[in-house]
Amino acid sequence: MDQEQWTNLLVDVVARATSRLPDDVTQALKAGRTREKEGSLAAMALDSILKNSELACAETQPMCQDTGVPLFFIHHSRSISAGLLTRACDEAIKRATARNLLRENAVDTLTGKNTGNGFAPGIPSVHCEEWDQPGCEIKLLLKGGGSENVSAQYSLPDSRVGADRNLEGARKVILDAVHQAQGKGCGPGILGICLGGDRASGYLMAKQQLLRGLFDTNPEPALADLEARCLDEGNQLGIGPMGFGGKTTLLGVKIGTLGRVPASYFVSIAYLCWAARKAVVRVSEEGAVTWKD
Repeated sequence: MDQEQWTNLLVDVVARATSRLPDDVTQALKAGRTREKEGSLAAMALDSILKNSELACAETQPMCQDTGVPLFFIHHSRSISAGLLTRACDEAIKRATARNLLRENAVDTLTGKNTGNGFAPGIPSVHCEEWDQPGCEIKLLLKGGGSENVSAQYSLPDSRVGADRNLEGARKVILDAVHQAQGKGCGPGILGICLGGDRASGYLMAKQQLLRGLFDTNPEPALADLEARCLDEGNQLGIGPMGFGGKTTLLGVKIGTLGRVPASYFVSIAYLCWAARKAVVRVSEEGAVTWKD
């Protein structure tokens, strides 16, 4: 495939992500709806969310006015150029913006002016990694600004919440982040979390965790237990959808780890709003396209 073909495919990836909620997210929203009291603000909020997602999918329109920062995570064989893929991602964002699949969502930080085409240094965020398999796998996450604003990073120990350098300390700061976010992150939310790493690698790993399926099981038993406990206890905080109160504050908690240096123990928490816009596609060496979500 040449750059034009990759660009056209990537525009399709954007269209799929911005207008279609993954099935597991829809299932989790519907399950949350059954837990909320009829006539409550929480129930009405979830009804609106589900109706909105249905309309967006039917009309191939963005399900939220904040179409977010596009993050591409790409694994590719040696025969496919990382530079070509990066250029195709950049061009795809410009074309998707021109087609109103994405909002004009990039601002020059120095001048405060919108670039008008969705592209700016660092937007999109493209991460290419060579692998030993044939073909290419592309994962796209559209990370909304509202949820990004309530993402958080803690350095343990944290005396404010009594968190030591261990999994129990991590649990305390994770729940503190949910409490601090309240309804400002357009909940119910999904948490991607990294324990360890440095400040930059921790946040990137946390965002990669958001690409996991909501109903998967962490292969590390200690992390699987922590995920389940944080999900349960987060939903007991009573914050609810959009901060209206209720039993559905979180849809999922996904945790990974990186190595750390002795001086640092970071807990990086990437909060994702209910509009968990993501898409995954696999492309064979011959150019055959298979959607994975």
